[in-house]
Amino acid sequence: MAKLGKRTRAAREAVAGKENLSVEEAVALIKSNANAKFDETVEISLNLGVDPRHADQMVRGVVGLPNGTGKDVRVAVFARGPKADEAKEAGADIVGAEDLMETVQGGTIEFDRCIATPDMMPVVGRLGKVLGPRNLMPNPKVGTVTMDVAEAVQNAKGGEVQFKAEKAGVVHAGVGKASFDEGKLVENVRAFVAAVNKAKPTGAKGTYVKKISLTSTMGPGVSIDVGNAASE
Repeated sequence: MAKLGKRTRAAREAVAGKENLSVEEAVALIKSNANAKFDETVEISLNLGVDPRHADQMVRGVVGLPNGTGKDVRVAVFARGPKADEAKEAGADIVGAEDLMETVQGGTIEFDRCIATPDMMPVVGRLGKVLGPRNLMPNPKVGTVTMDVAEAVQNAKGGEVQFKAEKAGVVHAGVGKASFDEGKLVENVRAFVAAVNKAKPTGAKGTYVKKISLTSTMGPGVSIDVGNAASE
């Protein structure tokens, strides 16, 4: 078994035996143990009682975190003509049509969010096998297939987070940086949990949210009391 470093060992000891914390307690503990040389991302994971392989149990949605993510989001937009100009003016990092499709097909994906106008979907559709697994495929349900590309770009840049349940029924996302004030992280965590609860699918049976965990990029995880996380 690999020997743990002093920092890792100390971080694990700090959270040992601490479970089902309030959001406030979990945030404070995560922040106090985020000692890496960079600004760690605070990440949340929810284990849901769903099987995403069934269409009526898929969980997906979008939430605008009240205090942003602290991350510089790179946005690509598939658009032509005036809409392409609109996207550029709104701050999109990459704008294109067939040329952008060829770039992505060639293996170059230098963006974190992908937006498209409806008329571009026949082109973007060819990239399903590339963008789909990375959760980058534009989708009207989360506002990334739209004629209002300026608003979509601004939302993506302003702290909007998409989420989608993975095969095991887990939803995860970054909800801020360790440098954020505790109060801002608490607000972001509660906003994210509320959005996932709101996205509860019709086919979900039994307990919907089974477990919630919070961690930082290099730190250990702690569990949050589900009822506390869902309260205002």
